[in-house]
Amino acid sequence: MEMECYYSPDNSPTKQQMGFFFWLLLIFFFSSPNALTVRAFTGTYGVNYGRIADNIPPPSSVVTLLRAAKIKNVRIYDADHSVLTAFKGSGIEIVVGIGNEFLKDMSVGEDRAMNWIKENVEPFLPGTLIRGIAIGNEILGNTDMELWEVLLPAAKNVYNALKRLGLTDNIQVQTAHSEAVFGSSYPPSAGAFREDVLQYMKPLLQFFSQIKSPFYINAYPFLAYKSDPNNIDLKYALFESNSGIYDAKTKLHYDNMFDAMVDAAYAALEKAGFGKMEVIVSETGWASKGDPDEAGATVKNARIYNYNLRKRLMKKKGTPYRPKIPVKAYIFALFNENLKPGPTSERNFGLFKADGSISYSIGFTGLVTSSASSSLVSLKDSLASCSLALTTCAAVLLLKFA
Repeated sequence: MEMECYYSPDNSPTKQQMGFFFWLLLIFFFSSPNALTVRAFTGTYGVNYGRIADNIPPPSSVVTLLRAAKIKNVRIYDADHSVLTAFKGSGIEIVVGIGNEFLKDMSVGEDRAMNWIKENVEPFLPGTLIRGIAIGNEILGNTDMELWEVLLPAAKNVYNALKRLGLTDNIQVQTAHSEAVFGSSYPPSAGAFREDVLQYMKPLLQFFSQIKSPFYINAYPFLAYKSDPNNIDLKYALFESNSGIYDAKTKLHYDNMFDAMVDAAYAALEKAGFGKMEVIVSETGWASKGDPDEAGATVKNARIYNYNLRKRLMKKKGTPYRPKIPVKAYIFALFNENLKPGPTSERNFGLFKADGSISYSIGFTGLVTSSASSSLVSLKDSLASCSLALTTCAAVLLLKFA
């Protein structure tokens, strides 16, 4: 069937053509599920860069380490200026954090949020790729009920301040939750928020749904296994071959706990009326050392978990319940942090040791501190420079003898 074409005498677009392209644009725009979503995550793999330590490499060395590992997504728990300065021009996308201790002040008024952004975010743009602001960490479900009350007002004030500055297209407002927000999570289809949490969670989800922000969950199979090693199969927690579990309601099979935790979050969101919201894992990891009563905290298990998790994320596949949405996760953590309080495991989640060497091998290269050797990044940069120089010389010679 031939299409009739319309032309105006001066070859300018006709009303029919303009109308046709307008509708095409609208269809493309609204058919894309992420058309209005701020992209705070590139790919599927990221890390948490905690710094409760006095012996870890400086931020400039951390940039070298991350670029060598090809890690493009990073979360920090504050907005440290030395870190944000070091990340300038690195191409690494970073989520900064507003600590729990600042939320009450941030909830008072938009001016407080504006002052914080003008001091800790705006001066570093656009060179440093700040892609998100995390409002506190693990607020709902914790013991400080006053923070439950101020979380949503603080988030709204930060968002409104970003909007006034014209930054909401590039910077996402978000918050991460712990497993404590769930009243049930097994089997995955039984995932549901606690009743006392739900009255705070629903308005928060409504706001995040409006601004197209995902649901962030800190999901640790290690903590689940540690709390009940007699009834949880270690292989199920480590992505190793096992019989798995069967969810009779959805008729889905799970061969690893990580996927089950993500789908429990999806089930809880669905029950709360937000079934279309994406789930992103803001923290997950495995301790390489622990106290005698911390089951599973070994170098061997940490390596297996993080190696298999990385391999699983690189496949860019979804979960059994949400197969079309690739799972994204930030690994906890980049370094072992020697000053963290709590049990021994808290100080031993690092993919890298304090000196920048790898804690165990999962495919990353640590920092090379010997003067006789250069880092992988330096080597690549040198080769790139040589290649550019040779290309330039060749071009000059061709011009000269042409």
